[in-house]
Amino acid sequence: MTPEQLKASILQCAIQGKLVEQRSEDGTAEELYLEIQKEKKELIKAGKIKKEKSLADIAENDVPFDIPETWKWVYLQNISYINGGYAFKSTDYTTDGVRVVRISDFNEEGFVNTKIVRHPFSEDLSPYLLNEGDILLCMTGGTVGKSYFVKNLPEKMMTNQRVATIKSLCNIQEYVNYVILSPITQRVIQHSKNSTNDNISMDTINGFLVPLPPEKEIARIIQRIKECLPYVDRYAEAYEKLEQFNAQFPEDMKKSILQYAIQGKLVEQRLEEGTAEDLYKQIHEEKQKLIKEGKIKKEKPLAEITEDEIPFDIPVSWKWVRLSDICTLISDGTHRTPQYVENGIPFLSVKDISSGYMDFSNTKFITEKEHHALCTRCKPEVNDILYCRIGTLGKALKINVDKEFSIFVSLGLIKLVNADFADYLVHVFNSGYGFAWIQNNKVGGGTHTYKINLEVLRQMVIPLPPIEEQHRIVDKIEELLPYCDRLKE
Repeated sequence: MTPEQLKASILQCAIQGKLVEQRSEDGTAEELYLEIQKEKKELIKAGKIKKEKSLADIAENDVPFDIPETWKWVYLQNISYINGGYAFKSTDYTTDGVRVVRISDFNEEGFVNTKIVRHPFSEDLSPYLLNEGDILLCMTGGTVGKSYFVKNLPEKMMTNQRVATIKSLCNIQEYVNYVILSPITQRVIQHSKNSTNDNISMDTINGFLVPLPPEKEIARIIQRIKECLPYVDRYAEAYEKLEQFNAQFPEDMKKSILQYAIQGKLVEQRLEEGTAEDLYKQIHEEKQKLIKEGKIKKEKPLAEITEDEIPFDIPVSWKWVRLSDICTLISDGTHRTPQYVENGIPFLSVKDISSGYMDFSNTKFITEKEHHALCTRCKPEVNDILYCRIGTLGKALKINVDKEFSIFVSLGLIKLVNADFADYLVHVFNSGYGFAWIQNNKVGGGTHTYKINLEVLRQMVIPLPPIEEQHRIVDKIEELLPYCDRLKE
């Protein structure tokens, strides 16, 4: 149940006579109703309000629910005086005079003190003046049905033609306000408003049904509602926190799974699969062979991994390595904005992969000639890894489409010695570990946008499992992550 539903439930109980007990000594609603009619006649006789057209008797079929025997069904018109505001022209508004309340000038909490407009006052506008205890009701627009119970009047005010003012008699305004806020009235508003203009008419408002209790019971109902509403507010705070938790939980669960995975806690270790040390030696040998063949350049040796760089323990069969140790290239896209063309080779930036997949639907294009020139330095290929290094930082994905394209500087390109590592390594990056390590080990950046320095990326330490265990880790992750997505539904 949402806080709004809880509040509506309390108000519904209140107006059905279920929130407080009935007492014989309270008298009947009929007695209160006669007092209201007496007051109304006196006001009409004094010329303070106009006599309205009588409404038809309330039929049994019109009554939405049962009420206690001491209560009485009445129309809102029977117990209130209602006007629809004065038809001011916007050109008549001035910077001085009496403040005019329009539908944009109040909400459920009170008056909105922005873009205040005023109008010179004259005696013929007296019926449209507001008093404390009045109820404002929005009659038109997207917020039709919005209401405010005027507890404090900061200055002299009057309403325009789009705001109805409900002035209830015999001091039952506060109870009537709760009826207006309750489901019985709000449903009528939603069903009655004009589908084109979102309007409700004065006839609709006058015809709102009100379950009227005896006067003394009204006082006890109001008191009980006021006792309950602070608990609704407290519930709303807790509900909002729970909603935030539920919204974040799938992503947190996903990160937890990935964290378990890269710490060696998601699948068991198997002796027959060998060690990461053996795998590392194979990688080193392959890399030296590629250097000797002139296929890759020899790199400057990186420093030994220190204990301070290691964030958590890993299984004994695993090995901490620097990212550069298992890669043939760590680079980025062109730093120069190319000349775009209407059709040609797709040119990807960080926006085209930040959704978690390669999106070619909104890419820019460059010529084949420029693409081939860019590929001499940075050529994306199947099983390479694209890494967001500017803007949306830290996200990664494996290139799984055999398609020609070039990349901008916002994307990093990682080519592995062994392409079989790609899926596991993407999960390492997307676990949040990679970016967290980079944050703790120098992130370079400009004044407005942070970026991940390539040299820092090369030095990142990676928890490396044996290759067969990598495959089992990836399989387990791909088995579990769909459950996280289902939690979002």
